[in-house]
Amino acid sequence: MADQPNKNGERLQGAALAKDLFEDMGSRVNGMGGTTAQSATTDEEPEQKVVEEIESLCMNCQENGITRLLLTRIPFFREIIIMSFSCTHCGLRNNEIQSAGEIQPKGARYALRVERLADLQRQVVKSDGCVFRLEDLDLEIPAGKGQYTNIEGVISGVKTDLQSNQAARMEQTPEVGEKIAGIIQTLTDMMEGKKYPFMVSADDPSGNSWIEWTPGDAAGKWAKSEYNRTATQNGMLGLGDDVPAPGHEHHVTAPDTELRPEYHAEGMVPALPTNDSIPVPGEADESEIIEDQVYSFPASCPGCTRPCATNMKMVNIQYFKQVVLMSTVCESCGYRSNEVKTGGEVPEKGRKITLRVRTKEDLSRDILKSESAALICPELQLRVEPGTMGGRFTTVEGILSQVRRDLRAQAFGLEDGDAVVPEGAGDSMPQESKRSWEDFFGSLGDAIEGRKPFALTLEDPLASSYVQSLTAPEPDPQITVEDYERTEEELEDLGLNDMKTEGYEA
Repeated sequence: MADQPNKNGERLQGAALAKDLFEDMGSRVNGMGGTTAQSATTDEEPEQKVVEEIESLCMNCQENGITRLLLTRIPFFREIIIMSFSCTHCGLRNNEIQSAGEIQPKGARYALRVERLADLQRQVVKSDGCVFRLEDLDLEIPAGKGQYTNIEGVISGVKTDLQSNQAARMEQTPEVGEKIAGIIQTLTDMMEGKKYPFMVSADDPSGNSWIEWTPGDAAGKWAKSEYNRTATQNGMLGLGDDVPAPGHEHHVTAPDTELRPEYHAEGMVPALPTNDSIPVPGEADESEIIEDQVYSFPASCPGCTRPCATNMKMVNIQYFKQVVLMSTVCESCGYRSNEVKTGGEVPEKGRKITLRVRTKEDLSRDILKSESAALICPELQLRVEPGTMGGRFTTVEGILSQVRRDLRAQAFGLEDGDAVVPEGAGDSMPQESKRSWEDFFGSLGDAIEGRKPFALTLEDPLASSYVQSLTAPEPDPQITVEDYERTEEELEDLGLNDMKTEGYEA
């Protein structure tokens, strides 16, 4: 958004304009109250409207109806536009939501295990490209009209749709009608609390859908994972050089190369020969990757599918193993990502590392959280599920600050999540939920500042995570390492049940 001049000739930043347009509902209503009171004392200022009204054509009777637009921000998510249309001539009414934010760099999947009545009230944002699933019924709600509702509302909507033609279905195809009746009864039992627990999920390639998370959620209750979109999904979102028509999807790949892609960078060690017939003194084996050297190879941008460069560097962490740092930057769309990958064989057991943080020095310890690891801090009511933050190589203070920055930015719309929260921010959320979040951020802030001792646990089924020891190679009294047998669920998620390493030739 371009900067706009204000009435004093100054420049307003795009972030400030967005903040003014997309306030949460509580702030909008409070602002309207103040403006109304002011209008009672002076006639110069026009009355401010919370909802914008636009005259628009009714597609049912071809007369003019009214479309109402509300620009708002959902706490702990992002900006949306709520739209409602009504026609006084024929009575037609409908409503939907659209994301007002940008398409996210990656797609997102959310999953929630519903275990009690309060879970049915968790907020859900379903964009027009999101696929929502009731996993226990293997029931899928395809992409369609955007919704802002809760879990109960989604289930109720599915039940209403199935009931609409059930009488005719029972007459024409009784077998199908009986199966549908069973599904309707199961949906009713879910809403009445007779089918706990059950799983729901949302998958949105644009990354603009959401299922609410609350502090203190137990392991496996709520999960979020991000993924790179396919070229087809980018095309459907209008990204890339062209948009494939249905039935004509194609895949965009990086430019062809005859040599191994990592050897197409400049400043390689060793340098590539200019003539294949001339040997290069001291040339390393092509299968070797040299530590601390930066390699660059062609790739396709996950954001726009155009060709871009991925840089890679292998480093050796003392008393641990070699890891690969990868960075992708796209000059076409500005997409940036950083990842940490660990190599080597899959160990026989998973590993749980617990660090007892007591001093400022403990907050400065290096930490490697692999993509497969969960991060748990019971004293802080914090649990980060595997895949949520990807692979990170930072410090204890750094990873906790990143969690706080992400959550506070989503909650209060701050550019810097560490800034002081403005008065009135978050007024639209329930008071109980607001107090819970305030306590959570207060506890997390005390831990980051070193005022509160806590334990940090990395639970990694691939044993690819690391916490720096201050006494290595001797055991560190503040670190506990425990190897454990993987669960069946972890084996299935990692694909280890289907992996065959012996006798696979047959």
